[in-house]
Amino acid sequence: MNLKTLMTHTAQYNNWVVNKYIDWLSTKSDEQLNQEVISSFPTILKTLHHIWQTQEYWWSHIGENDDFDFEKISATIDKEGIFNGIRNNSKKLVDYVESLSEEDLAKNVKIESQWFQCDFSKYEYIQHIVLHGTYHRGQIVTMGRNVGITDAPMTDYNFWNIYKDSEVTVG
Repeated sequence: MNLKTLMTHTAQYNNWVVNKYIDWLSTKSDEQLNQEVISSFPTILKTLHHIWQTQEYWWSHIGENDDFDFEKISATIDKEGIFNGIRNNSKKLVDYVESLSEEDLAKNVKIESQWFQCDFSKYEYIQHIVLHGTYHRGQIVTMGRNVGITDAPMTDYNFWNIYKDSEVTVG
């Protein structure tokens, strides 16, 4: 498998997981999504907001468009805005990765921010986006259990990989 295929699958998997989570969480009450629990972020909705905000941040660097608007994203705190924002960003990432060549994926992008400086390849930043989201989605499952949500969908990469080309619905 080449880098292009691997990163395309990674972005497609991430998009699938984001949609599974949003579909799942959209059936839960606002009370459950906003109930405070001890975690990196105090609520499920704030954790989703952070995932979206982080995806947007990294997207602005990977896409080399530097259009990240922290204030605009920070102002979007309602459930539907966050759900739509993270869905749209995840789909945008898939479309972008599918448009890249192997050479594009291997291209380094230098980032100088107030927090850090780095110069890694686009594929490493894409991998970071997905791994970061995975980390926080795991927290969401645990947070959900603490507020009475026990029906998290199965989102392992292996299930996506097995069923991505079939009509079978996973979890």
